[in-house]
Amino acid sequence: MFRKILYPTDFSDVANKALDYLIKFKEAGTEEVVILHVVDTRSLHIPEVYSLMDLSLLGEKQEIAARDKADKIAGILANAGIRTAVRIETGIPFKEILRAESEEDISLIVIGSHGVSNVKEMLLGSVSEKVVRKARKPVLIVKR
Repeated sequence: MFRKILYPTDFSDVANKALDYLIKFKEAGTEEVVILHVVDTRSLHIPEVYSLMDLSLLGEKQEIAARDKADKIAGILANAGIRTAVRIETGIPFKEILRAESEEDISLIVIGSHGVSNVKEMLLGSVSEKVVRKARKPVLIVKR
């Protein structure tokens, strides 16, 4: 039923809890999970103490760290017999999630209910809320 799942993650505890659900979906016919992490460009806009060069290096370091974490998740899913693909994108998280949804032939999005920046999300609206409102495919939200 859900052959290919998009799994956007910020590596928070709630996002990691979704891993259990992804593994259980194997029994329901899931063959592949696309692991997506978005380096939020809004978090790269830090006071003027950083030069543009520093900001690009900061973004690069975040991408490298994200790739390492995503590869560990891919290993866990591979051990459960699920194929994986890893996407590390830079941008605004909900927009990049929706872009990945349209580019990948997915049947379900599995996302955590709260990310690492709860205060910012309370003010601006959560990524998961925006994804639920705008996604074309079904969305499973994993709570804390």
